[in-house]
Amino acid sequence: MDWPTGQDVNRQPRALLSVLLIGAIAFVGWRYWTSTRPDPEEGTEIRVSESSTRGGTLRSSLRSEPKSFNRFVERSVPTDIYSLFTGSKLIRVNRATQEIEAELAERWTTSPDNLTYTLTLRDGVTWSDGTPFTSADVVFSFQAIYDPKVGSQLASSLMIDGKPLVVTAPDPKTVVIKLPQTFGPGVAIFDNVHLAAKHKYEAALKAGKFGEALGVQTPPADLVSIGPFKLTTYTPGQRLIFDRNPRYWKKDATGIQLPYLDQVILEIVPDQNAELVRLQAGQLDMLQQQVRSEDIATLRPLEQQGKLKLIELGVSADPDLFFFNLRSPYWAKDPRRDWITRKEFRQAISHAIDREAFANTVFLGAGVPVWGPMTPGNPKWFSPNVPRYGYSVERAKEILAGLGLRNRDADPWLEDPKGTEARFTLIAYRGNSSVERGSAIIRDELKPLGIAVDVVLLEQGALIERLQTGDFEAINFIQNWTNLDPAMSPDFWLSSGSAHIWNIGQSKPATDWEKEIDDLMGIVMRSVDQAERKKAFDDIQKIFAEHLPVLYFVTPRLYMGVSTRVGGLTPSILRPQLLWNVERMTVKQGQ
Repeated sequence: MDWPTGQDVNRQPRALLSVLLIGAIAFVGWRYWTSTRPDPEEGTEIRVSESSTRGGTLRSSLRSEPKSFNRFVERSVPTDIYSLFTGSKLIRVNRATQEIEAELAERWTTSPDNLTYTLTLRDGVTWSDGTPFTSADVVFSFQAIYDPKVGSQLASSLMIDGKPLVVTAPDPKTVVIKLPQTFGPGVAIFDNVHLAAKHKYEAALKAGKFGEALGVQTPPADLVSIGPFKLTTYTPGQRLIFDRNPRYWKKDATGIQLPYLDQVILEIVPDQNAELVRLQAGQLDMLQQQVRSEDIATLRPLEQQGKLKLIELGVSADPDLFFFNLRSPYWAKDPRRDWITRKEFRQAISHAIDREAFANTVFLGAGVPVWGPMTPGNPKWFSPNVPRYGYSVERAKEILAGLGLRNRDADPWLEDPKGTEARFTLIAYRGNSSVERGSAIIRDELKPLGIAVDVVLLEQGALIERLQTGDFEAINFIQNWTNLDPAMSPDFWLSSGSAHIWNIGQSKPATDWEKEIDDLMGIVMRSVDQAERKKAFDDIQKIFAEHLPVLYFVTPRLYMGVSTRVGGLTPSILRPQLLWNVERMTVKQGQ
């Protein structure tokens, strides 16, 4: 899973709701390439579609600064985009179709017991500095992932039953990977593997400094790429410029070397109001993430003028989420410990939130109420049959009273028997409109119950640091799935996981219900029987919905805004919805 980037609040009148709900625009299919092989003569125009040519520059926004270029230790969206632009996978899961695709491993075999995969690497692949890519790089990358001194964010997603994969390289073109147990999604697990150049970073790993490698202070000339682009310029607070990697290994079906674009510029625009203005003015070709619900009506005229495409992708798989710190040591000396970590307290909060009103206020009606981390946007794994603590202020009050929380004085707030006020601090992303408005709704809906919520807005980096160190009471933010199969995100579901946000990295399950989820996730991860996997995950969703370690209220409908000069789009409901396949995007020349 990834942490997201932010967006600014734009509080437009709720009268927009009537405008936003006037029909949906369906995107009329993706563009395909109809060209022949290129003329090898330098400077010859290569046409890859009826309206697009190879070359040109794409400009997109980026809503926050990268904290690092090292995807091994940093999981934010800017770092993920850097990795997508400059990296390649052994085997890739297509984010639009969820199909398996051969990448640096051109073929593979599977042992009869489904425990050993033998991968054959492509010939002639090099890093951007000309150094050959070999199986030694793969072995080195796994060493970095599992090295405890690195503290890699990737490690827990590449463990099965808490055990690492065993990786060997009998020759430069062959990688043998042995799994400790069978893995339900099979070779899809290798989509979680990010690769690092051994010749560049072996010394750093041996010195215990790999986690510090690829920092944002690294000169772009010292960074190597095995992806479609290479970073050539990073100006903090302004932009990142990626130029085409001339040594990129991939070609399209007609033999044209990818990527089609010469350059991609990511303009750092934390303020989404400013981002919107740039898109309207044609200074950006697209937004990094979805268009806010309140901005859809603003962009309709540009669509009618043929300058912009508004692409509806459907229901998001990434709802906003709200959760408490459930690390016992954090509350050890806090007088609120007897009730603030109880599931009943969280159930009362769920009863207090009107999800329909939440959808109308936060997403101007362009949202769907949800009751857990799986949404209808992921129909293969979504289960509607989970406990629901629906809107009922009276039921919420009954639960709170059962916890001993009553109004014992003249102020508006509940107190426990010791006189401790029912109050907590909720931190949220500054500059993310849905999160900011959602946090205000949580505060306002809990106030009539006698619960005081102090909302504090933080910059993304500060919030993530507080999350990772456990220095918070409650958080409201967004977490991004990178794959729709839950077995590919064990870092969230397993109690030992690095993205188990309410209580990260437990040495053993802190609760019986987390132990039960761990056991069921073992089935989801190990079984090769899809029906058995689905049943186990349905049970996980029921347990999750009962105990509510994370509360979910509404998931938005996704719209992307893209200039009509951009082609080669392969939209996905997973972030980044368009840039994930940037190697095949094109732009019309002369516009």
